[in-house]
Amino acid sequence: MALRDPEVRMPSPTLFSWFSLVLSVVVASLWPVQVAQAAGVAPGQHQAEVQEDCVVLLHGLRRSAWAMSRIEDSLRGAGYQVYNRDYPSTQATVEALAASEIRQGLDWCQANARGQVHFVTHSMGGILVRAYLQDNQIEQLGRIVMLSPPNHGSEVVDRMQDWWLFEKLTGPAGQQLGTGADGVTASLAPIPGEIGIIMGNRTVDPWLSWMIPGRDDGKVSLDSARLAEMKDFIVMPASHAFIMRKKKVIQQIVTFLQQGKFQVASAGA
Repeated sequence: MALRDPEVRMPSPTLFSWFSLVLSVVVASLWPVQVAQAAGVAPGQHQAEVQEDCVVLLHGLRRSAWAMSRIEDSLRGAGYQVYNRDYPSTQATVEALAASEIRQGLDWCQANARGQVHFVTHSMGGILVRAYLQDNQIEQLGRIVMLSPPNHGSEVVDRMQDWWLFEKLTGPAGQQLGTGADGVTASLAPIPGEIGIIMGNRTVDPWLSWMIPGRDDGKVSLDSARLAEMKDFIVMPASHAFIMRKKKVIQQIVTFLQQGKFQVASAGA
């Protein structure tokens, strides 16, 4: 990504940038995420160690369980029980989604596994986990891997949230993901569990990247993704929209769930 000149004044959102935003959302929602083979993890590998553990997958805003299917396949191949379901990400607030969707995942894990419960999330999915853990405890909570989480909000939301089309596309939860004091992330306290965060440093939408200070993945800045309580952080060559499809990212997810750390130090983190 080219370095930005701090003296260059950013243009206000234009019709072109709106078209860019809508195109980005549509592509991210409809891209045919294939159900792939396990990403470098042979079926049954480490099965004796993790077969009783369960992983709850939480997709991001305007996405679906299909977007997480490659991760699901890899984790099943590594011996985990995996919960991966659609949820109505644009139909309710972060707090309401956290209460309903995470509870469903925990109930499923209780019925299908007897070990620890881990989470792998993309984007807003990580905020749901943090919101849930503000007032709830999870017995046998394991590790949490967050992909591209807007842990301190997104400047894209700051710039776009007053526009009717953005509100229509993202719903109540999307409106809560700004960086200001009224954003949901501003009120979230540190959470328990071992947390590993994977961020991308590529973008498929340079117009949205212009709205974000510093390095970003097209929706979220690297600085916004970090948490004080995180155990590990890694940056990989991926965009916000498609980070969950990358084979090397999925390998890092499996490694963190098994070992509590990523395989290599982040380049440029």
